[in-house]
Amino acid sequence: MQLALKVDVDTLRGTREGVPALLELFASHDVRATFLFSLGPDHTGRALKRIFRPGFLSKVGRTSVTSHYGFKTLLYGTLLPGPHIGRRTSSIMRAVAAAGHEVGIHCYDHVKWQDYVTKRGAAWTRRELLRAAEVFREIFGQAAKVHGAAGWQINAATLALEEELGFSYASDVRGTAPFYPRMEGITSACLQIPTTLPTLDELIGTEGVTEKNVHQAVYEASCHPLSHGHVYTLHAELEGMKLLPVMEALLQRWQSDGRSIVALDDYYRQLDPDKIPLCQIEMKEIAGRSGNLAVQGSCQQ
Repeated sequence: MQLALKVDVDTLRGTREGVPALLELFASHDVRATFLFSLGPDHTGRALKRIFRPGFLSKVGRTSVTSHYGFKTLLYGTLLPGPHIGRRTSSIMRAVAAAGHEVGIHCYDHVKWQDYVTKRGAAWTRRELLRAAEVFREIFGQAAKVHGAAGWQINAATLALEEELGFSYASDVRGTAPFYPRMEGITSACLQIPTTLPTLDELIGTEGVTEKNVHQAVYEASCHPLSHGHVYTLHAELEGMKLLPVMEALLQRWQSDGRSIVALDDYYRQLDPDKIPLCQIEMKEIAGRSGNLAVQGSCQQ
């Protein structure tokens, strides 16, 4: 059974420190992954206003945000100006592509997208996504072919834009299998490849799961068979830094099982478009995460 790796890169520090560490780890295990970059300003500190969101404080307490992101990162956009990630780390991003990995768009401003996209309309969404697309083209010299929304947050306008901008596919949602999306009456021909497995920050601190055994919890979840295999979303700020040993342990377990570990574009090329269903996208809660996320809903063939 195949397993696809998607790396969300949220911050300047994650790009500078986590991405090179993951490149070295993946090279040592001879695996490809999809890296999705935050391409504009790092305003991580502004996320602290989520303090009043149900479940946010418990998540922060469980996952030790400061130890993973760093104190300086948590000041960006508040007491410190937000550094422009794309301008400062373009050489690292190009090194990812040069190493043979797939690269794509995560967002322009991570906090801004995650906190506002579900409350804004088509014009706002277009402006934010086009900003990201422009920086991506400046860095890589070509248009992006994949988008994976920050925080699994989208609106219906996102789907229309992904088709308009010519993305081969997107990975914006949580679910169990690839599908063509429909949301609030808008249907897109840009196929969705959902994340199927829980993330480390959703698991650590729940039901006896710790940083030392979380790899086992993810591995056990990945043993539940799905029709097209699993998609695992990792974060440069977690698996690329303090929790790098967790990622190595997972790769070792998966490869010892004979899993085929691939990037999202490899996964996509194996799909038969005529056998992909049309599914609704709903906004729902996911265990271990605060607020609602975009989730694969009911389907029709």
